[in-house]
Amino acid sequence: MELSREQCRRYNRHLILEGFGAEAQQKLLHAKVLLVGAGGLGSPVALYLAAAGVGTIGVVDGDTVSITNLQRQVLHSTPDVGRPKVQVAKERMQAINPNVKVDTYETYLSETNAMELIKPYDFVIDGTDNFATKYLVNDACVMQGKAFTMGGISKYSGQLMTHVPGSACYRCLFPEPPAKQDVETCAMVGVLGSIAGMLGTVQATECIKYLAGVGQLLTNSMLTFDALSMQWQRFDFNQRPSCELCGTHPSIHQLKEYAFKPCKSK
Repeated sequence: MELSREQCRRYNRHLILEGFGAEAQQKLLHAKVLLVGAGGLGSPVALYLAAAGVGTIGVVDGDTVSITNLQRQVLHSTPDVGRPKVQVAKERMQAINPNVKVDTYETYLSETNAMELIKPYDFVIDGTDNFATKYLVNDACVMQGKAFTMGGISKYSGQLMTHVPGSACYRCLFPEPPAKQDVETCAMVGVLGSIAGMLGTVQATECIKYLAGVGQLLTNSMLTFDALSMQWQRFDFNQRPSCELCGTHPSIHQLKEYAFKPCKSK
């Protein structure tokens, strides 16, 4: 299908971009992306994917907007306090681009719904703040052969990685989650609000690159950012042959939900 006149005007800066053009834009328009978490990382992801013209965007989040969220979750505003985050996300995204289809799932990802929620989508973005969900996203995506990008922020820093089938997964680097007593949430130690924007926009960029088929992805690597020193570092690692999930002889064949629960004051 050719782009309409309105689409040509809306996506003009993509269409004239060397190495991108109409073909890549059409790929975005026909793509389906699942965003898990409409909080700090999910806010810039949602806004930029809608602006870029990703055809269908699913948003999974069972939380409501809290006043403590507003310091970093730019998707939401003061009048939204108490409202479901997925509802606010849909309104903001369609206000930016009414042609984008937004499917909302007012629930948390769990071992009982993860496979079903992820199945229809081409790419998954994890923007959550707890290890339980991160391992669910990683495991469900690897089992279904789905690409994803995963991010995390804490205090003054953040990190992210991208996986495509055949590359290293999260368990290649972190086989099991840390002990419960070693986990620090943003509600415990705080987070510099702008960090969410910096890491979230990289996640959105990784998603757009994957869908459009341009550039190199952050596969087999972890990208970290330290705001205090304003330094980005990339650490490369290989797919682990003994990985219990994606290795040569995997031992994980079904989802397991760890004990960590969503942080209600994200």
